[in-house]
Amino acid sequence: MTDSTLQGHNRQTPEVSKKDIDRGDRLRVGRAVVVDRYGKWARINHWITAISLILLALTGLSLFHPSLYWLTALFGGGQITRMIHPWIGVVLFFSFLGLFIRFFRLNLPAREDAQWAARIGDVLKGNEEKLPEVGKYNAGQKFVFWAMSILIVILIVSGLGVWERYFSQYLTVEQMRVAVLVHAIAAVAIICVWIIHVYAAFWVAGTLRAMTRGNVSGGWAWRHHRKWLRALAAYGKRDDQTK
Repeated sequence: MTDSTLQGHNRQTPEVSKKDIDRGDRLRVGRAVVVDRYGKWARINHWITAISLILLALTGLSLFHPSLYWLTALFGGGQITRMIHPWIGVVLFFSFLGLFIRFFRLNLPAREDAQWAARIGDVLKGNEEKLPEVGKYNAGQKFVFWAMSILIVILIVSGLGVWERYFSQYLTVEQMRVAVLVHAIAAVAIICVWIIHVYAAFWVAGTLRAMTRGNVSGGWAWRHHRKWLRALAAYGKRDDQTK
């Protein structure tokens, strides 16, 4: 994709605004267009969250059922696993909080989200041209974001309720049983959401590059997030290397 392609396309397009872009987004125009999608700190924040979630899932599953107890060997045994599990949860909560504060505005519902979701068949078939133009995040990505947000809150609240060393004295036995059940259900749900997130990252070629190198090709942005690319072209930061 070249800059002339970006400027020259004349099909009817949705209105864009500065609200469609993040402060770290930038166009780099040369022989081809490269788009900065995530800055260094956003990527570090993301990977801390991802690693915390994986560790939390492994330690939690090891305590969930006797058949999975062997997973505690990865962390030095049952006692250590039980001790570090809630602290990993605290790290996850505050790490995701950073992502939430940074990106919640871009994940608010938009008019095109319902149209995108209604054409989920075309999404799965890769018929991108039949989909509405979307901003930095499509409806599927927004679902993952808000599902993660809700489930992490449920996990931290229910987890504190069963953290016996510090909070057991504030709950009755019946309340703790409910908290354990809610915690387990939320944990299974968030693992499922995480699997969807990871699968989509590998399924859509070029997506992982955004979270490893911080940028995507102009062609990737044009195909998957055209409204976001238009907003960047109109209002975003720009490095023009053709001059």
